[in-house]
Amino acid sequence: MLSGRLWDKIRRKMNINNKTLKISIIIILISTLFYPSISAEKYYADIQISIDSSGFVDIEGISDYSNLIVQNSNLYTYKKQSYWVFNLTKNVEFSDYFFKLTLPEDAKINYIKTSGLLGIEEESGNIVISGAGKNEELSILVQYQLEPNEYQEMLTDQIIYLFLGIIIFILVVLLIYNIMKSQAKSAKKINNEFKGLNKRQKDIMTLLIKSKRPLTQSEIKKELKLPKSAVSRNIHSLEIKGLIEIEKIGMSNLIRIKKQ
Repeated sequence: MLSGRLWDKIRRKMNINNKTLKISIIIILISTLFYPSISAEKYYADIQISIDSSGFVDIEGISDYSNLIVQNSNLYTYKKQSYWVFNLTKNVEFSDYFFKLTLPEDAKINYIKTSGLLGIEEESGNIVISGAGKNEELSILVQYQLEPNEYQEMLTDQIIYLFLGIIIFILVVLLIYNIMKSQAKSAKKINNEFKGLNKRQKDIMTLLIKSKRPLTQSEIKKELKLPKSAVSRNIHSLEIKGLIEIEKIGMSNLIRIKKQ
């Protein structure tokens, strides 16, 4: 409490009586205790916020709140699984604020909570959230997902088809290579096994192996386009060498590979 001398001094300077002075001081003290926000600093903001598909934020406009204006920042965004969250919350009072938030293209809102008045619209394929308020905190909380657009889906399908096409091409090339390798190996094996045979005898042996069944002399003559005498002579030579067997069936001779 103030001393009596100080009371008198204040009263004489202000030319008021003791009762009025005491009442004034009590009112000031009560106002200070119960309404501290009267003297608290307030801020203002008029900002445009844009978020790109990677979660980076640009905030432009005017504000006297320190560091509210940013460029290419991920300070206010984070990602959890397939969900993006934008959270701009300032726990101070703004005397007046307005914001316009533009989400990335193909964004879908799952949850939204803001202070003040709220409006949502679409501009050029982007969802735009706007809000305004007075004498309250600035708070913007938005959870959203990015849905793939038709171009991205088409591009993904093309990549998948291209990848499958490459795999099929490689498999076909490997199959052809293995067939050619097998044929070359078979030809080499035939050449090794048929050493000492002339070309016509090798052709007859090769034909019998590929047909996988006994053939008549007429069939061999027709397939190899050889004279009848040449076929008979070479078949006789192969029989002597023990490579084939000849079975007489009526008027025809049935030729087969001799089992070893």
